[in-house]
Amino acid sequence: RGISSDQRPKRPLNAYIRFTKENRSAFREKNPEVSSTELTKILAGAWKELPASQKQVYEEAGKRDWQRYGEQLAKYKAQLTPAEAAALKEERRRQLAKRRSRRAKRELTVLGKPKRPRSGFNIFLSEKFQESEGISTVAKLKKIYDAWQKLPTSQKQPYLQLAEDDKVRYENEMKSWEAKMVELGREDLVRSKTKRLKKKPAETAKKVETARTSLGKRAELKLKKPEE
Repeated sequence: RGISSDQRPKRPLNAYIRFTKENRSAFREKNPEVSSTELTKILAGAWKELPASQKQVYEEAGKRDWQRYGEQLAKYKAQLTPAEAAALKEERRRQLAKRRSRRAKRELTVLGKPKRPRSGFNIFLSEKFQESEGISTVAKLKKIYDAWQKLPTSQKQPYLQLAEDDKVRYENEMKSWEAKMVELGREDLVRSKTKRLKKKPAETAKKVETARTSLGKRAELKLKKPEE
């Protein structure tokens, strides 16, 4: 039936977001010179100083919207087949994963994580990209890639050397950045030092003991056979 997550009822705004949405234009007129970030801070301050009786107006409106949302959501789910519900659940999971990924990237940018090193081809690409004009981006990329493939090794070498230098830059910057993250208590952002799982000594000893026992039993059986 072509039901998509776009048809799912939208979650209501909370009281604070409702307040900022309704009053942003008025506050913008009073403060035309401030940036969007500063305006958000001004609105946050205004909400904080708002009397409880006025805040309650927004909170009550939010409660009514949540009640309406619950009814609409139940109606929406009731019309879904099991297959549609499963498909929409998977679509929702992918959307949430994308949002988490975007938030994580924004956070790393704010925290000043060093840019990853460029390859020799990427350096060549950035140098030659502006030279190819009048064709589509896809055609331009293909043209530059073909030129890179045909480039003699001697002419590729300067780009490969620049890539090696950039790799050294990245490693040095990452060490400093990771040390800073540890100081800030963000060890979760530090790269893992051990990529492979090592076998535990106890597990190794247990396997050796098992092998010895097995060999001992085999030897015992061989000794008993002639007697039988």
